[in-house]
Amino acid sequence: MREGLIPTVLGTAVTATGLAMRDSNPTLGWGIAGFGLAHLLLGAIDLVEHNHDFRY
Repeated sequence: MREGLIPTVLGTAVTATGLAMRDSNPTLGWGIAGFGLAHLLLGAIDLVEHNHDFRY
């Protein structure tokens, strides 16, 4: 399994959960969405950084 794939998928799910929660509790919803976006970004960095199949 590619390194960074799990944090990227997890970040996507957490971001979607946070955005869905904005109606009931905006502060908590945005906090959870931000946490998910951080995971998404870090996972994407890992995916790009450890891409060994990339040829110039």
